[in-house]
Amino acid sequence: MIRTREGVEVFESLGEIVSPAHTCLVVWDAQNGLVDKVFDKEAFLASAAGLLGALRGRLPVVYTLITPPPRRFASGWSLYSMMRRYGLKDPDKLPAFMAPGTREREVAERLAPREGDLVLEKPAASVFAGTNFETLMRARGIKTLLFAGIATEIGIESSARDASNRGFYPVVVADCVSSADRAAHERSLENLKKLAIVETSAAVIRAVTV
Repeated sequence: MIRTREGVEVFESLGEIVSPAHTCLVVWDAQNGLVDKVFDKEAFLASAAGLLGALRGRLPVVYTLITPPPRRFASGWSLYSMMRRYGLKDPDKLPAFMAPGTREREVAERLAPREGDLVLEKPAASVFAGTNFETLMRARGIKTLLFAGIATEIGIESSARDASNRGFYPVVVADCVSSADRAAHERSLENLKKLAIVETSAAVIRAVTV
């Protein structure tokens, strides 16, 4: 670690960056409705389950759940983007998305939250938008956010960018993020290498548990 003349601590090694003393794991939207559609489902589940097994109990774990607002409070843009997703021209024909009580909304069984984990409902493709996540992290003294989950090019990249802009160290665990679109996933990882830290689960586990 380097300390500037002004007293700012700058972490250098991966071990310093992901120290359990100031790191939180964010499991982003690992819900059945998304997990079932990723291009590498079994590999993703195995890697993410391994990461959780190694890190849970050493540092806090936060799960996010897609929680769309009631239709009458949805923005025109959100409805338009959903119409594009489903190939519809009439917003009234949009199907329910991640409705409470449905299987698609539940976290995949192999990655399910445990006692002590925090489950955070959120309305947007960034963990910081419309939530108290940042307040919780600041209160806990968190400086590094580890990101795992779906989809790489949407919520993971958006959240990592926002984390960077807010002064957190953003670390994306490359084999623990995925997407229904493999090409978009791979492009996003290349983007993220320029603005965040991209590491494998093996490297992160080694750095945390050494």
